[in-house]
Amino acid sequence: MISALNRLVDLVEKHLTEEFDVSGLARSLGTTEYHLRRMFSSLAGMPLSEYVRRRRMTRAAADVVRGADDLLSIAVRHGYGSTEAFGRAFRAVHGAGPTDVRRDGGPLRTQPQLRFRLTVEGSIPMDTRIVDRPAFRLIGHAARVPLIHQGISPHVQQHVTAIPEQEHLRLKALGDTEPAGLLQVCDDVDPDDAEGSELTYLHGVAVTRDTAAPDDLDAVEAPAGMWAVFRTTGPHPQALQETWAATATEWFPSNPWRLRPGPSVVAILERAADFSTATCELWLPVEPT
Repeated sequence: MISALNRLVDLVEKHLTEEFDVSGLARSLGTTEYHLRRMFSSLAGMPLSEYVRRRRMTRAAADVVRGADDLLSIAVRHGYGSTEAFGRAFRAVHGAGPTDVRRDGGPLRTQPQLRFRLTVEGSIPMDTRIVDRPAFRLIGHAARVPLIHQGISPHVQQHVTAIPEQEHLRLKALGDTEPAGLLQVCDDVDPDDAEGSELTYLHGVAVTRDTAAPDDLDAVEAPAGMWAVFRTTGPHPQALQETWAATATEWFPSNPWRLRPGPSVVAILERAADFSTATCELWLPVEPT
């Protein structure tokens, strides 16, 4: 995976001013665009699209400061159809417009070319099991919420709090397959895993494909396949979020599995009364590499 990510970085540099085929590169490396984008975002700390934008604007800044060409020519060279679109992208990265930078020589915020390297981690074993499951469904109450990487999401908290207590009891009674209990489900996640991008959050339970679901509940399909199940214990949600991050930095690079499209599921097995600590299972859909 480290080699694949460095090949991706090289592809970005080669085609910095034009569109490039991430899917074709992924296939040639024996992986998928979905997995490659998710791993890039997790390890780089930014989506691939954001890295490309920063690198383009780093290269463009040199042309702007050099002053040999007009701004429209520079904009077109770097893949923008107008000076207005180029100016917005330039300002978003550098904090100043190209005209100001050409006059003053800055400010400039350079994005260095990334290079991924494998470091020895793994001092804490990850409690993991692989399970093969037939297709099942996740039913409950869904909402569109922004992705937040760290801390408690107020949007999710508001959604769950609005569900009456008797509805939680009804959902528990409907669940009839693994993962057991009330579940936190994330679906339709942006492959770039960008902070603030929208996803579907469902608070509900797992049922078999044959179970009839009430019409007033939302449903998320979980295709048949393999799942990596990670068990976490500790402060909540910190322990869960740290384990989620470690799947990208430690587990996937050292195991012959990759993410496949599908929902991610969190099952709360035990928790303190105030939810300050919890034991959870994180279910991620995977396939062999």
